Amino acid sequence: MPATGNLPETMRQIRFTGAGGPDVIAVETAPLPAPAPGQLLIEVAAAGINRPDVMQRLGNYPPPKGATEIPGLEVAGRIAALGEGVTGFAVGDEVCALTISGGYAEFAVAEAGQVLPKPGPLSLVEAAGVPETFFTVYSNVIQRGRLKAGESFLVHGGSSGIGSTAIQIAKRHGARVFATAGSAEKCRFCEELGADAAINYRDADFVEAVKGLTEGKGVDVILDMIGASYLQKNLASLAVEGRLVMIALMGGYKVDGLNITPVMLKRLTFTGSTLRARPKGEKAEIAEGLRRDVWPDLESGAIKPVVHATFPLEEAGKAHALMESSAHLGKILLVTGR
Repeated sequence: MPATGNLPETMRQIRFTGAGGPDVIAVETAPLPAPAPGQLLIEVAAAGINRPDVMQRLGNYPPPKGATEIPGLEVAGRIAALGEGVTGFAVGDEVCALTISGGYAEFAVAEAGQVLPKPGPLSLVEAAGVPETFFTVYSNVIQRGRLKAGESFLVHGGSSGIGSTAIQIAKRHGARVFATAGSAEKCRFCEELGADAAINYRDADFVEAVKGLTEGKGVDVILDMIGASYLQKNLASLAVEGRLVMIALMGGYKVDGLNITPVMLKRLTFTGSTLRARPKGEKAEIAEGLRRDVWPDLESGAIKPVVHATFPLEEAGKAHALMESSAHLGKILLVTGR
């Protein structure tokens, strides 16, 4: 394991002591992980907080077999060591990375194919807000949803980390962009990011709003994090040949009385995915797509992650409480001080 020569023997990390609320989050001292062949060891400056972390804490989203139970799906920092066979990187490089778990720590390992250079305009802390949302949005909206320039796009939860990323990527892709959000403040936030219109779902029926915004045609692509409770409305909101892409189930996973007639009449595509359990080769392909299609916009500053708040590692419980409150606009990050 080639290294800097001055790595510490131990590090701070977060562990869930059981399934439950933010009170099960604890800081502990542990040995540094060692990168396996094809992996990098990253000295973590910051790690992103994501909804799947909350689900894991609740006992509903365990890491894949063989992965560490330490939470955290994305990090940014400096390369501290290279695993066997890794090329194209050097110790000291500033990077951001998608991790299968283990990000809530001062050091984390990542597959080399899921590591990307830190975009120049971003600080290391800001860069920690990139991987999970950008991998998710790019793979689901551009690759799976096949969004094209000139089409229309709707994202639910537009003020979230996923939503704020989706608005920017879809807009830069040449789409007409709509978003739903739960307050006037969140709607303004979405429009400031580039959404052509934002719909306050507490005050309006988004199906009717979408019809009005599209002259009755509906939208071409929907990115949905709600699931069952929105499914019928999503089908009603799609245009002919529209694509619904589902990435989370915050509103449940079972639908009673679903009418699937719109799927046939409008020739709709209903699909979805999760990211964490996908093979590392597929994640590497997503990374290459991001490097080609999105990284130039991050480098130029045309797109950037929106950071709502940062918390020190010891205050991960407060960060999770904020995530669960849904009061944030953009990303919530943990900083290690390294």
